[in-house]
Amino acid sequence: MTAADLYERYQLAATAHRQHRASCTDCTDTSRCPVGQRLFDAFARLQDAYLNRQRNQRN
Repeated sequence: MTAADLYERYQLAATAHRQHRASCTDCTDTSRCPVGQRLFDAFARLQDAYLNRQRNQRN
């Protein structure tokens, strides 16, 4: 997987989470419904992977 692929997946996950959050009445800034939690976890995992890859490329 290239850095560009990882970045695109990370951005898509962020968009999916934001869209869900905008329409879900159960999600708040501090708690999430099961779907919102799954989307947030996917976003956070991909963001971490992308940022770690960026850091490793600089070293």
